[in-house]
Amino acid sequence: MSKINRRTFIQGGLATGAALAAARCSSPQAQAPSGTPNNPAQGPTINTNQIKDVTLRLIGTGAAQINDIRVKAEEDLGFKIQMRALSTAENVQIAVTQPKQYDIYDGEYFSLPLVVPSGNLQPIEVSRIQEFDAITPIFTTGELYSGARVNTSQGTAPRKVMYVTGQDSTEFASEPTNWATMIPFQYNADTLGYRPDLVGRKIESWAELFNPEFRGKTSLLDIPSIGIMDAAMVLEAQGLMTFEDKGDMTPEELNQVTKLLIEQKRAGQFRAFWKSFDESVNFMTSGEVVLQSMWSPAVTAVKARGFECIYAPLKEGYRGWGGGLGLSKNLSGIALDAAYDYLNWMLDGWVGGFLSRQGYYSAAPEKARNFMQPEEWDFWYEGKPAAIDMIDPFGKKIESAGAVRDGGSFTERMGNVVCWNSFMQQQEYLVYKWTEFIVA
Repeated sequence: MSKINRRTFIQGGLATGAALAAARCSSPQAQAPSGTPNNPAQGPTINTNQIKDVTLRLIGTGAAQINDIRVKAEEDLGFKIQMRALSTAENVQIAVTQPKQYDIYDGEYFSLPLVVPSGNLQPIEVSRIQEFDAITPIFTTGELYSGARVNTSQGTAPRKVMYVTGQDSTEFASEPTNWATMIPFQYNADTLGYRPDLVGRKIESWAELFNPEFRGKTSLLDIPSIGIMDAAMVLEAQGLMTFEDKGDMTPEELNQVTKLLIEQKRAGQFRAFWKSFDESVNFMTSGEVVLQSMWSPAVTAVKARGFECIYAPLKEGYRGWGGGLGLSKNLSGIALDAAYDYLNWMLDGWVGGFLSRQGYYSAAPEKARNFMQPEEWDFWYEGKPAAIDMIDPFGKKIESAGAVRDGGSFTERMGNVVCWNSFMQQQEYLVYKWTEFIVA
C-alpha cells in the first residue's frame, strides 16, 4: 500500500471529508430494543474489581457514538465509557495529531493509510479477539465467495489495510497476521436512490444520473472524496472513461472527470448538490430531485415520510464503506484489558443486531442474528419479504410487512461492491479540481 503524506492530507484533503458521517449521525437517540424474547441481550461479564474504575474515551463519527450503545456497554462491562461524536475530518485529525485525547478510535477503513503511519494506533492482537473467526471474510481475507466482485474491489478495500506486519509495525501486511489495525463492526453498500413514481421506470445503471431525460432533476453529493467516485462510476457506465483504481485516480484522470462534470453542470443536468443527510432527504421528498447519490438511512427517511424511494441495485455494482475500532498507543494495563473487553463486546451480537435494524451490516453476522427476530434476519440479511413490520433501533416503523430490501440479500449486495470509500494520493489536487467543478 502506498504512503500518504500526512501534512498534505491534513492541510488539503482532510477538511473535505467533514460531511461523510452526516447520514450516520442523523438518527434520534431514543432507547433501542435490547434483544429478542428468546435472546435476552446479555454481554460479557467482567469480574475484575478494578474494572469499575476504568473510563474509556472513544472518538468517532455518529455511526456508533450512540447513547443506547454506551448505556448497554457500561451495563454489561462494568466500566465507564465516554463517547465523543465528531465529523470525519475532525475524527481523523485527532487520531493523527492528538493521540492522548482518546483510548479507542472509531473510524472508517479509508482513514487507515493516514492514521496507521502516524504510529498512534497500537496493533490489535488477533488472538485476544474471541469472535474473530466470526467476522465476515470481507475484512479478514477479502474473499466473500468465489467470483464475488468485492474480492477485487477498488479503493481502500478493508482487506488492503486490515493487518500490519508485526506488534510494533506501521506497515500494512498483504496477508493475514496476528496483528490487526482495527476490529470491524459495521459496513454497507451505497448506490443511487430514486423516486419511482416520478422517474416512471426502473433504474438499473449508474449512467442514468447523467441521462438528459432527467436534466435538472438529479443531484450529486458535494463531498469530494465520495462525489468523485460516484461520478467515476457514472462515466465508466457511460463508456466515457475507464479507471485502474477509482479510489486512487491520477491527475490526468481527475482532469478528465472534472471536465466532463463541468460539461454536465453547464448543460443543466443537476438540480443541486447536497452535503448533509437532511438535504438529500428534502430534495427527494419535495420532488425537486428524482435521482441522486444517496445513503441508506436517507432512503429510509424518505419512505418514512410516505414517499416511494428505491435504493437501486445497479448492474455496475456498489460503492462500499466500512467502520472499525482501533486502540490508542497510550493504552496499557487494566485500561488496555478493558479496551479488549469492549472490542469483544462489540462483536458479541447486541450491537450487530442494533445496527442491523437501521440497514447496516454487522461484522459478525451470525452473532448479530442471536439478537434479532427471525423475521428481521430474513428481511435484512436474506433478502426475503418482511413477514412483519420492520422497526428501526429507535422503535420507529420503517418498512411494512411484505416489503423486500432493495438489492436483496447480504450476499447479493456486499458481493457486488466494486469500490470502497478512499482518500487518494492526489487528495489535495482532487479537492482543487472538485472545487473548480462546484463553482463552474
